Amino acid sequence: MLHAMRPVLLATALLAVTAHAFLGFGNGAARKAEDSKWGHYHNQEQLETKLREINDKCPEITTLYEIGQSVEGRSLVVIQFSTTPGEHVPTKPEVKLIGNMHGNEPIGRELLLRFAETLCDGAINNDKEIVQLLNATSIHILPSMNPDGFELALTTEPVQRQWLTGRSNINGVDLNRDFPDLDSIFYELEKIKIPKWDHLLSLFEDNVDRQPETIAVGQWTLSLPFVLSANFHEGDLVANYPFDAAIDENAQKTAYSASPDDGTFRWLAKAYADNHAHMSKNDHAPCDGTSQDAFARQGGITNGAKWYSVAGGMQDFNYLATNAMEITLELSCEKMPNGSQLPQFWEDNRKSIFEYVWKAHSGIKGLVVDAITGEPIQRAVVWIRNGTESTPIKHPVTTWSEGDFYRILPAGKYEVIVAAEGYDIAAKNVTIENKVRDSAMVVNFALNPSADEPSESEQEQIAELVNEITRRR
Repeated sequence: MLHAMRPVLLATALLAVTAHAFLGFGNGAARKAEDSKWGHYHNQEQLETKLREINDKCPEITTLYEIGQSVEGRSLVVIQFSTTPGEHVPTKPEVKLIGNMHGNEPIGRELLLRFAETLCDGAINNDKEIVQLLNATSIHILPSMNPDGFELALTTEPVQRQWLTGRSNINGVDLNRDFPDLDSIFYELEKIKIPKWDHLLSLFEDNVDRQPETIAVGQWTLSLPFVLSANFHEGDLVANYPFDAAIDENAQKTAYSASPDDGTFRWLAKAYADNHAHMSKNDHAPCDGTSQDAFARQGGITNGAKWYSVAGGMQDFNYLATNAMEITLELSCEKMPNGSQLPQFWEDNRKSIFEYVWKAHSGIKGLVVDAITGEPIQRAVVWIRNGTESTPIKHPVTTWSEGDFYRILPAGKYEVIVAAEGYDIAAKNVTIENKVRDSAMVVNFALNPSADEPSESEQEQIAELVNEITRRR
């Protein structure tokens, strides 16, 4: 269970200790010792022990909580880093990082565990970047979403371990096909021209009994106003972005399927790929040896559906059910490589992980309140219109319970339009530069109560809003 702790602001005076070489930038002996500590896979018991050690070492800025259990009863444990662990602070973005969704793809599991220790050690040693990051960001790390599959893969001899050994959960279900298929709803609404593009979970219904790991992560995803997310996999070397599902599953399996935020997702994926040691560089052969899989030639990124279509995937669920933007990161051609290679994978990915988390501070954020009472307005709808377009991006975000909102955007000129039931529409023009590393541009709104009667339905309200914005152009 999440438990609140007293607010702490990291500062030099708070956590100062004797400076020493760390993160591999010290002497060679120290680095070798550090690498030897991380040159193996941690089983469930070892993983939980390591997380408790980190929590004990950095109790002021961490908390451990369980979001659920696997089929076989293993804990899905999250470690949160924040100056206010267990507490959401309005306008402080929440980020989540998920590893080991496929049990036989555990590089992400180990990288996230090491990332957690790096954050803790960095705070203790007053590492400037880490202190700045933790002062501004709430980071939730789930090293393993599929501990049962991992244990199966780990206990299978490498020579007997096949491509799919441990991939699924213990019930044989691929967890990255087990989320509600909201893409099909999105495509159908587009086809029949109903103006509803976001938070589609309320429209979804099926008779599938979903797996406990999927339910746990799905409920967790909905429980906080997550802004940015990443899902770590293996089997290739590429940053994959939505949409994952093709518009027509039967017609073309490899057709590009652009989300309304295609440009922003490409920008996020490139942030990871460009900071990776190899992902965007032409210094390695395609994983499957074909030109179609030569992702380095396209900057180390790919649209999910263009690669291969996936219905019921987690990254599209994040985008279509919540405000969060998630990408999928493929870290290695080989699945579950020898543990001795893990230190090199850390070196290859360390900068990428940090730079990607920093992207949570891109674009805009702010509070939406009642102009008369000053009270926060929950579920206000925040639209963005790119300055070069006549209509808004068909993916608004909504305010959280404290009236806070977050919208990741690349640099550019935009119009921000806010609407809430019972209030007049408000709009502001902004120029986003993304030059402040630890804060998105703050754009607050105070809405005036409206004297007009509300529209008959949500769809009519949305249609009227979009039409009005278009007319004003």
